[in-house]
Amino acid sequence: MNSSRRNFLKSSASAVSFLALTGCSGLGSKSSPTPLSDKRFFFTSQGKTGIMNADGTGLRYLTFDVPNQATWQPGGFFPDGHRVLMLSMEPRRDGPGKSFHDYYHTTPTHIWIYDMDSGSLNEIVTKERLAPFITPQLLLKDGRLLIQVVRDKVPQTFNINLDGSDPRPFTQPGEGMPYGISLSPDGSRVAYHLAAETGYEIRTCDVDGNNKTIVSKNEGHLYFAPRWSSDGEWLIFQDCITKEYPGHDWSDLVLSRPDGSEQRLLTEEHELWFAATYGSPGNRGSGSNVPIWSKDGTILFSRRLPHSKTAWEFKKDHVDVDHFNREFIPDLAQGGTEICRMDPDTGIVTRITQSDPPVWDFRQVESSDGEHILFCRAKTGGSSGLWVMNYDGSSQRLLTRGVNNLGADHPRWIP
Repeated sequence: MNSSRRNFLKSSASAVSFLALTGCSGLGSKSSPTPLSDKRFFFTSQGKTGIMNADGTGLRYLTFDVPNQATWQPGGFFPDGHRVLMLSMEPRRDGPGKSFHDYYHTTPTHIWIYDMDSGSLNEIVTKERLAPFITPQLLLKDGRLLIQVVRDKVPQTFNINLDGSDPRPFTQPGEGMPYGISLSPDGSRVAYHLAAETGYEIRTCDVDGNNKTIVSKNEGHLYFAPRWSSDGEWLIFQDCITKEYPGHDWSDLVLSRPDGSEQRLLTEEHELWFAATYGSPGNRGSGSNVPIWSKDGTILFSRRLPHSKTAWEFKKDHVDVDHFNREFIPDLAQGGTEICRMDPDTGIVTRITQSDPPVWDFRQVESSDGEHILFCRAKTGGSSGLWVMNYDGSSQRLLTRGVNNLGADHPRWIP
């Protein structure tokens, strides 16, 4: 690894114990575990949203009597745990061969509230429609919503009421687009990565967009998906050197104070699987793969085995027509990834999943009681299945391979 990069991130690391600073030693106590039969989760498959019990029963796919919607996916949950935001998208509005960035913002989207108890579906954000393409980014604790809007190819984020009224600019046109927005535990601040001309930077700010702080910014680096610790004292995020990995395949893990005053590089040599690409040419999948905080203060992430390479080669200098932009070359693929747990204080990494021959394990999400983990698993060139396991990796079990066994992805526990 580049020595200047290592020094940049390690020079401000505190000599004080991380666990002592965050009080994480008290996070290990867990409430009584909930049986798998009483836990449910969402996932996506072939443009549909599935719902399932974590013991493998009760599989069904949500169907909505709304015409001309090509895909559906769940968003944030409301505090009551019974209602969830849903995003639907109409068929894409473009001609053959257009760049993704030339067409995606012309495709109309719709935001809904789905009540899981009554089955009701109500469209929101209609009162002051700002653009055809809008997507929900974050539900705020005051009942308002951050949404992404793209007008004339210029992205902007607004803080709005759920009905779409009273839109307040969170960012200004030309400032860049916040992604991966994460709400602080007390609900007063957000962290996000900002797509800027020189790279992706990490920022924090108030929920109204004021008092912005640059946490991490370094030309040539793509910093991505900050996540708050449970006490709000730390962030974790990914760091990808785009010159080495233009397709964002691999990244490193960074620990930082929310104001950027202390930062620590927790991995080296781009150990994390970042751009998770899998499947076959006729049935492929992708999506950013991010590390998460565990309930006990450790960190769960997808770590590559040495010298691993996916079957999907990033195509440089090609027109990106589908936001995938890769070529399937299975003969070059090797290795795989494993779900691991890291103690951020000691740096000790524990392997949670192991496979022989290797497979690609990713998209780990932990249940609210910290007892179970959902994750995706795919063989090289194969579709992804959804699995569940215990906290320590024991009792791994395949739950579903999605619609017609064509793949399942993006699991999310239902509160």
